Parts: sequence; C-alpha cells; structure tokens
Amino acid sequence: MGGIRKAWRPRAVIVLASGILLALAGCTPDNPEPDMVVDLVQQDWRHTPGVTPDGGGLRVAATSRSIVEQDGGGGQPNPPVNLAGTHLVATGDFTLSAAFTDVTADASLTVYDSPPVIADEFRIEPAGVRLTLRGDDLDIAVFDGSRQKSVTNPQPAHDERIRLQDPGAELTVRRSGDKLEVASGGDTVLSQSLPGIFGSGQLWLGLASDGGSFQVSSLTATAHGGASLSTAGPAVEQASQLPDGLQALAARIRPDFRIGAAVALGPLASDADYGRVLVGNFGAITPENAMKAQNVSPQQGTYTFEEADAILAVAESKGMAVHGHTIAFTEAMPRWMQELPAGTEAERSASARALLDYVTAVVTHFRGRLDSLDVVNEPFDVDQGVGLQQNIWYRVFGPAYPAVVSQAVYAADPQVKQYINENGADVPGRRQDALLKLALDTNAVGGHIYGVGLQAHVYNHETDAIPAGELTRTLRNFQDAGLHVRISENDVADDDGTDVQAEQYATVLATCLHSSACVSYTTWGVDNRYDWLIDDDGSLQQGHDYLFENGKPTPPYDAMRTALGG
Repeated sequence: MGGIRKAWRPRAVIVLASGILLALAGCTPDNPEPDMVVDLVQQDWRHTPGVTPDGGGLRVAATSRSIVEQDGGGGQPNPPVNLAGTHLVATGDFTLSAAFTDVTADASLTVYDSPPVIADEFRIEPAGVRLTLRGDDLDIAVFDGSRQKSVTNPQPAHDERIRLQDPGAELTVRRSGDKLEVASGGDTVLSQSLPGIFGSGQLWLGLASDGGSFQVSSLTATAHGGASLSTAGPAVEQASQLPDGLQALAARIRPDFRIGAAVALGPLASDADYGRVLVGNFGAITPENAMKAQNVSPQQGTYTFEEADAILAVAESKGMAVHGHTIAFTEAMPRWMQELPAGTEAERSASARALLDYVTAVVTHFRGRLDSLDVVNEPFDVDQGVGLQQNIWYRVFGPAYPAVVSQAVYAADPQVKQYINENGADVPGRRQDALLKLALDTNAVGGHIYGVGLQAHVYNHETDAIPAGELTRTLRNFQDAGLHVRISENDVADDDGTDVQAEQYATVLATCLHSSACVSYTTWGVDNRYDWLIDDDGSLQQGHDYLFENGKPTPPYDAMRTALGG
C-alpha cells in the first residue's frame, strides 16, 4: 500500500474530578474558598518509561512493555506508571485536566488508586480509571480493584466506547463522592455510581500509547472549595537503617557480609511500611523484575531503564549494594528476542549481533553501579533436569553460550562479579553437579564466573527442605572448586506451620553466614502483602512466605534475628 499515512492530530482536554491538589487558583463569588491547583507537567517524570519532557510539555511514546508467562507465551500489557516521581495525596473530590496534541495513534491517561502489583509472570490491576483516545472514539475503562477471574486478562467493572462528535473538544471526567461523570464538549457521555474507587486517598498517574506517540501540553490537578490536595514522592525516601536490624546484626559477625531482599518499585514508592522494614533490615537489594529483558528492552534496540534506575537510586541513597538480575534468562524475554531466527548461519550471525548488542547496552548502562550480576539465570531444564534449556542463546551460540555472555559482560564491566543462578541445586545431587560443571566449563573457555547463586526456594518441605549438613557440604563443594556462593532467592512456604518455616529460614541464613564460601544471603521478597501467585486452577492466591506481614515481623524474622545473635 503506497503513500504516506497522515497522523491524527486533535487537541483534547481530559478533566478527571475527585478531590486533591495544591496551588492557589483564586476564588469567585460562587466559590469563596480558593481552589488548589498543581501543574503536573512540571513534576517529576524522570523514571517513567516512555515519558520525556519536551518543549514545556511531556512527550509520550509507546513502550510495548508486556509480561510473558513462564513458558514464554502470553504478553499481558504492562503500561508505565509514574512510581518514583510525583503522586498525589487527596482528602476529597478532585479534578484532573490533560490536553493532548499530535496523537499519532492513541493516547491514554490512567489514574490509579494504588500502583499495580507486578509479579514474575502477571500484573494485578488496581482500582482506577483509564481514558483512551483512538481517532474519534473515547474508551472509558473503570477497574474497581475486585478479584479478577483471569489475572492475566483483567476485565474492567465498566467498559464503554463512545464516538465523539469532536475528538478535539474538552473532555471532562468528574468524581464527586461515589459518582463518576464523563463529558465531551459540555455534553455528558457517562454518569455512573462507582463506590470504592480512589478510597486510598492517593492518585498514581500513568501516560501511555499502545502504538504511537502524543504530546501532553498541559496536565493539572485541582481540588475545589478548600479540599486538600498535595504532591508526594516515594515513600521509601523517609526510611533509614535500624541499629539492630538484620544487616546491622550480621555485620557484627562478618562486616563484609550482606543480607539482601528482592524488591519492586511499586511498594518502594507507595508503602511506607515496606520501605521502613526494607531499609531498616537489609544491606543489599536485587531488582525482582525491573532489570529483566522484557522490562529494559521491550523492543529491539529500544531501552527503558527508568524503573531499574529508580531502584538503583534508592539503593545508592541508602548505602545498599545491588545485585543485578538478570542477563540471559529463558523466561521474561521480550517477543523480539524470542523470535530471533537461528536456522541458518547468516541468521545466527545476525541474531548473535542483536543479542550481544543487548548485553553491551544493558551492562554498560549499569556499569559501576552493580556489585554483582546474574549473567545466566536458570539455565537448566525446568523439570529439575540437568540439560541446558535450548533457548535463543543456546540456538544462536550453542551449549557454550554462558561463556559468550560472560565475555560480553566482562568487556562492558570488568568489575562486576558474575554469577550463574539456579534453583534445585541447594543440596548435593545431579542438579548441583551440573551447575558446578557448567561454571567450571564456562571459565575454562574464557568466561569470568565468580560464583553461583543457590536460589533456596522451599515450597514443599518434603521435597525442597535444605538441612544444615547438606548445605554445608554444598558450600564446601563450590569452595573447593574455587567458586563463591550466594544464597540468592530464599523463601519458605508456611504450609507446615510457622515454626517449621522459621527453623528453615534460620538454618539457611546461619549456615551461609558461618561459611567463608558464602558471601551473601538474599530473601526473595519483603512483605507478604506482595506475595501473590496463580494457583493450578488459575485463581489468584496470597502466599505467606516472607519475613514481614503488613509491616510486622513474622516468626521467621524472629528466628533469623536469633541466628544473628539478636
């Protein structure tokens, strides 16, 4: 099809009303109380993927971010939210107004009651309202925060498409109490009672495009008639290390030993309890998902480092070490990476350049900011076998691909300590033997593997338990081979009770701490408030595997303190 397709370029103003914001806007005889107004364009958007300041406004470009399932399928959309920048705190009804220009395909504004919860393979959609302009149509989707039948395909409580007479006319969305109204050019197109939306008193903003770009020439928030509205930054900013937290206790025994946790940006930004217990107790962090390929390079040659950078900025401000996670990983690969061709020599050569360009770009971007890095993650068969998964790295470079990746990482950052990270290798056996051999073989052909990560997931105590004696043997095995070990993802299910759970946690930590081969310990999460999984029947279930529950210590936390002499 020839010719040039012209972009659709209306100017639309969106107003969302439901109480919050700050800056005096004056008063009238009908409104004796001054309005509070905040110019959101001038607030902090630095760590929002796809959003950049541009000529006094904001330019929004499509990121194509999605979350793949464990088998590499699916692709649940993961549009960006301004997490590490400015969000709003409200006590009453509010109005949000946005003017969009130069819309080349679609333009969305989303207002959330809380940040989405991002798990390894799915995203839990919070309560909120999403407005999307597509040509002459306005899509209105309202999520009420209720439990979804399908987590990976969330359905709004209200979903409506409205044909606009004038797509450039002012759009108004007002929430007053439980009532939500949408109008175009003064004509009401939606009026509905929606109780429970925005009950948290906070507003989190997202700007996104599915397949194009647009300009935000203005974005303001207003609270009328004396209602309170203010801006706020990430909750973790106020957190500080505790003198008797886990890291402080461990440092009395081994000053160089780090106790870490896997973290996500959403709770770091929104949950003061999460930030308090994290910074208070841990001396290192692992970005849980923010550094995986599907997040940092959703399209080939395009990089969205913003959320990972925000997490690293928190670590730097709090004096915490960072373990990077991860480079070569069968799961969590974006579609472009999964679909690289490898059938012919020419295809493999071109795909090799694409993969190595990715490695160089990512490692160079984070150079000097990471203490260590998983250069290869979960290389073996997912059913606890000992054969390498034949992913795109294997198909392009062959079974020695870990050495190729390791060399590329070293060329970009020779100081970062390189690890191969794997599950099911915590006790002696075939899986552990295979991991040891892979690390040694990689170094024998020019790799730079510093050590291995033992994930130490204990989901079933009958099959996954890690006795102290067997973990001691494991650590000795790797030490004798000249390799270091980090306990990289320890978490323990509470199915057999919290006493058993606590004992297992303390055993792993104490055994690691008292072995010179084991250089650090990390637990795979912080608070059970964010411990979610999809059960075999597809339902969403909350786990209780972590050290804190709604900001309060659990029995495993107490057991770990005891193991540290606290």
